[in-house]
Formats: sequence, structure tokens, C-alpha cells
Amino acid sequence: MSQSIRQRLFAALAGFTVLLCLCYTGLALVIAYVTEDMLVQRLLEREAVAVNQRLRQHGQLTPSGSDLITVYGSYLDLPQAVRAQVPPSAPRAEVFTTTGQHYHVLALDFVTGGKPARCYLLADVAPVLVVSRLTREVGGVVAGVALALIALALLLAYWLARRLVLPLQRLAHEARQLAPGGAVHFSERDRPDEIGFLARRLETTFTELQAVLRREQAFTRDVSHELRTPLTLMHNTLALAYAQPLDKQEQAQLRQATDDMRATIDVLFALARAEQLPGDVVELRGCIEQCLLRLLDEHPWDASLLTLDLPERLEVVGNVQLVMLLLNNCLGNALFHGGPACRISIAFAQGRLSIVNTVTAGQPRRVHGFAHGQNLLLRLAQAMRWDIVFHPGAAQYRVDIIPLQKQ
Repeated sequence: MSQSIRQRLFAALAGFTVLLCLCYTGLALVIAYVTEDMLVQRLLEREAVAVNQRLRQHGQLTPSGSDLITVYGSYLDLPQAVRAQVPPSAPRAEVFTTTGQHYHVLALDFVTGGKPARCYLLADVAPVLVVSRLTREVGGVVAGVALALIALALLLAYWLARRLVLPLQRLAHEARQLAPGGAVHFSERDRPDEIGFLARRLETTFTELQAVLRREQAFTRDVSHELRTPLTLMHNTLALAYAQPLDKQEQAQLRQATDDMRATIDVLFALARAEQLPGDVVELRGCIEQCLLRLLDEHPWDASLLTLDLPERLEVVGNVQLVMLLLNNCLGNALFHGGPACRISIAFAQGRLSIVNTVTAGQPRRVHGFAHGQNLLLRLAQAMRWDIVFHPGAAQYRVDIIPLQKQ
């Protein structure tokens, strides 16, 4: 495509250049011929004035004093080649012959003996024609100079076409070289013209498209990883239900798997929309209190095991929906892995929110897809430009969240 653009631009510039050269050459020839004819006509008019003066002085026509102009007293005295092309009534005319003569004719009306009469001034201008002589003598030089100028104009047109199209070619080449997931940068983006605007818009569009593709890939991967464990648990539990009714523990597992799947789906959709969710000032203490109230409503856990060390107001920059999802998942994981008798402490110090849950010694490890949960929590934090760090231990498990502080 870029080659086609350059070729078309070169063809347009070259065609315009050649057409302009031809037009100016034709105009110069027309001006030269018109000037030559006007000069001959001026000579005839001057000679006509002189003939009139001599006629008034001597009462008869006298020969012309110029070797180029001949005075004829009547129409029939004119050469046959002239009479064949000029009618008697014509006041002036220009005659071309096949034998090389070139005539200019001027009719002169006068009165003699009380009667009107007409004579003719005939100029054989072939010996004094400059344009035709120049064409014969220096026509080759003029043609050579014209061809050289046309060649120079074509080279200039090629250089202009290449110079004008080169930024577009470079832009197209860089666009073709873009790799999926690679950095997007066009070298023409800093130009102050339309090409720079196009490069910036393409760069923004490619960046947004890659971000959409990354979110789609992450969503597909997360759906495959995060939903497989609860679906497997639900499938196995339901398969056992055909053989015998579900006991309370199996019903609780099925309910827990359903809750996990619902929470995971909420997180996945929130992550998929993360770049469209606006960031604002969030009161973090209020969000923590709401999550704790929800935790007490949904789980049989003693609130006296909770320790809070938070300032009266804790304003951070983030998204309320993502903050609530992050805190709900962190508290839910703490209670799930710590058990109903675990102690949970929540403290904020030096820009860091710490959620710590105790782990009963000797308690068997509970499989809950926790590695995948950490990945989702990390992505939730990154979507708000927060940091989150996990510190597993034998007696306790601590999660440190570093939110984006309000300026």
C-alpha cells in the first residue's frame, strides 16, 4: 500500500510538472509568434502612413522605401498565391504558401480624382521571421534544455514524493512489526502535523486493544483456574447424593462451594471491568466495618476474637467495589483457613493495613484453591495500583495491604 501511495503521488507530481512545462513552452511560443506578427503589422501600418503622405504630396502612388514591403495599385496586381487566399474585401490578411513564402497583406483605401480607390501593401516577411529561424538554428539546444529541466523536475517530484510518503511508510512498517503484547511506540508520534496525530491515535488504539486482549486472556485463564475447584467439589458432592442423602457436612461443603463460585465470579467480572471503573477517594475504615458485619452475618464466629487498631478516618484512593471485594476475600480466607476459633486482628500503621489470623497448631491444612485466590487478590490490588503481600506462618497468617494514599 505504501509503495502504491508513493507511486501515485510521484505520478501526480510528475504529470503536473510535465503539463506545466508544456503549457509554459506553448505559451512562450504563442507570445513569440504574436509579437512577431504585431511587429510586422506595425511596420505595415507605418508604411501605410508614409504612402498616404506621398500620395497627398505627389498625387500618385510611389514605390515603398522598404525592400520588404511592395505597394500594389489594384487587387489584380497581387501575386496569384495571395489572391487565392485573400478576398478583395479583406482589410488585412496573413498568407502561408507551400513554396516557403510568408506574406502579410494590408489594404489601404484612398481617394483619387474624386473617386475612392484601394491599394495593397504586401510584405514578404519570410526573411525576417525570428521564431522559425530560432527553431531551425537553436531548436536542438532548446529541446535539450527543456528535456534537462523536465528531468530535473521529475527528480524533484520523486524526491518530494519519497519525502512526503516516507513518514507514512515508516508508520505502516512499525504497525506491521507490532507483536502481540509488545510495547507500542511509533517514531512519528511527536510530529506536529496530521501524521503525528494519526501516530498518537494509533498508539492509543493499539494500547487499548492490547489491554482488552490481556483482560480477555486473564478472564479466560481465571475462569478455567478459579472455577474448576468449586465445580469439581459440587460435582462430586452431587454424584454422592444419588447413592445416599447429603449429610450436614456435605450440604455445608456444597453451600460453601456455591458461595466461593459466586464470590469468584464477582471478582472476575470486577477485574474485567477494572479499567472502566472510576477511581475515587474511599473511606477504608467504613469499608472494613461493612465487611466485618457481613462476615458475622454469614459465618458462626465470635466477634470477641476480633482486634481493631484503626484511625477514626482512613481515606485512600481506589474503587469502592474493588475495595469491598478485596477485603471480603481477605477476611473470608482468614476465617476459612484459621477456623471458627481463630483470632483476627486488623491494624493500620505507616501506610500499611495488616490482616492477621491465627492458625491452630496441628490443624490439617484446608484446601481452598488458596494459590489461585492469592493471584486474584493480587490482581485486584494492582487494578487500583495498590500493593498486597502474603506472609504465611505456622502460628499465624498475615496479609499486608498498601493502599494508594490520598494526596
